[in-house]
Amino acid sequence: MQGKRNSDQGGTAATPARASNASVEHVLNQAATPQEFCAALAKLFGVRSTEVALMRLGKGLLSFLYPEQLKTAGSIPVSSSSAVAAHTASTKKTELFNAFVKVKHASIFESVKLNSSEDVDRSEQNAIQKLMSAPILDEQRKVLGVVQVCRKGFDVGTAGPDFTQDDLQQLELAAKVLSGLPFVK
Repeated sequence: MQGKRNSDQGGTAATPARASNASVEHVLNQAATPQEFCAALAKLFGVRSTEVALMRLGKGLLSFLYPEQLKTAGSIPVSSSSAVAAHTASTKKTELFNAFVKVKHASIFESVKLNSSEDVDRSEQNAIQKLMSAPILDEQRKVLGVVQVCRKGFDVGTAGPDFTQDDLQQLELAAKVLSGLPFVK
């Protein structure tokens, strides 16, 4: 497994039983669009679809494929020293933060309003509390993009259970599946 940066600073919560890797791969491989893939990934992790981000690398910039509202919000230079996605791409390592608000990071994209029927009952002040980030690598370990899953909430207690190392392994598997999908290449 790749190296991890882990800021796990809290209790662990019970997580739902996971499907086998083969069944997860099968379901994710059926996605024909970034939206379908991210919806399946959100379901896998029990998060809202707006808590999944998919970025493709091109010309030194990470551009959002999902969520839709971030496609026009700008790109992230891989050289950025404050963006977690850029760090994930440049180090080619997965990262897990269960106390993300304590991590110094670029928060410009968190301010973009993500309209979703899932978020109607949520406060607009919900911030990313927990985050996992994984590079999408091709067979030669060239970075194609980054996939992230987060949990938002008013505080760490309202954001849901902590991400686990098993969750991170599932995200790595999802990144591997993504590397073979046409919309990432």
